[in-house]
Amino acid sequence: MKIADVRAFPLRISKSEEASQTPTIDAGDYHVDHSRSITIYSPHHETTVVRIETDNGIVGWGEAQSPVSPNTTATIVRELVRPLVMGRDPFDIEAIWTCNYDAMRERGHLTGFYIDALAGTDIALWDIVGKAIGKPVHKIAGGRYREKILLYAGIGGTDPVKVADAAEEHVGYGYKALKLHLLSDVESVAEICRAVRQRVGPDIMLMVDTHMRQTVASSIRLGRELEKLSFTWLEAPIIPDDIPGQAEITRALDMAVAIGEWTRTRYEMREQFERRAYDILMHDIARTGITEGHRIATLADTYNIPVAPHIGGGGILSVAATVEWSASCPNFMIMEHSHHANAMKSRILKEPYEPENGYYKVADRPGLGVEVDEAALEMYAFPGG
Repeated sequence: MKIADVRAFPLRISKSEEASQTPTIDAGDYHVDHSRSITIYSPHHETTVVRIETDNGIVGWGEAQSPVSPNTTATIVRELVRPLVMGRDPFDIEAIWTCNYDAMRERGHLTGFYIDALAGTDIALWDIVGKAIGKPVHKIAGGRYREKILLYAGIGGTDPVKVADAAEEHVGYGYKALKLHLLSDVESVAEICRAVRQRVGPDIMLMVDTHMRQTVASSIRLGRELEKLSFTWLEAPIIPDDIPGQAEITRALDMAVAIGEWTRTRYEMREQFERRAYDILMHDIARTGITEGHRIATLADTYNIPVAPHIGGGGILSVAATVEWSASCPNFMIMEHSHHANAMKSRILKEPYEPENGYYKVADRPGLGVEVDEAALEMYAFPGG
């Protein structure tokens, strides 16, 4: 069996109109949202889907997470990755990732869009191998460690009552854990956290993501307030470049610090592990791929660090791949999930892919366990793909 074709689809699916009601800096198709951060955003759900077909007709699907400029990732897949993998045996998954990584190592492309493209390709190869032997990905990527995948739902806002309302709503859906996206000053964040804890009670796991909006000093001050409320972790408190600052925050707090969504390889993470810069790792499988994702988790396990895989702006194939990966990861802790976005992301599937009562059940369907509707995929692939 050989790889006979590789295609990439840059997708754009419209979100609800509510996202457009905040002050922004216009950047063409994208914008910088002043109410959230200096990060560039799309008003749509965007990502890149990778389709690989073998010479005996097996099709594997992967996702290279691309919340902005999916055409960039798709171009890399078509112009760089495709020539590297055509004619290869899809069972050579780890060798293919390593060879692809080495192909641009000397050029300095050690992270970013290029590694995202490798991740989407890697996930598609795991899907092929699973389908070829009739096994789910988790069975061949490490084995089944658990029967269901614990999820936390993400919510946000600036008004304590409204955020508490959203928290209560999601607990009603069955979630046992919630993450609050809170981007204000320490006092405002703490006020919201107190309102949410009072509303949901002591038995719901709560976390806070500040999206790099704090300093080292304010992160420590915020963390001490969150410790009083029995929050589980403080996520992404400062910019990722400041590894010494991350380590200082981690040492100062009794609660856990969670970091890692922006890192894609074990090479990037090595210094952070060695310096104990965080307590919980949050790499994103649609940025690392399943292969490198497991290498990273193994390294984390060496340092006794649990893993809570990030999803963020990832699409439904990112979700499915992360469920399979999480089932096969010994030091898995909990997985991120966007409850209200899931139906929109699932528009490219033939059947819904939904959790139940705050968990994804680990299934026995071959490969990733989901079927892509190619007609829908073509409909959402935007010009240039």
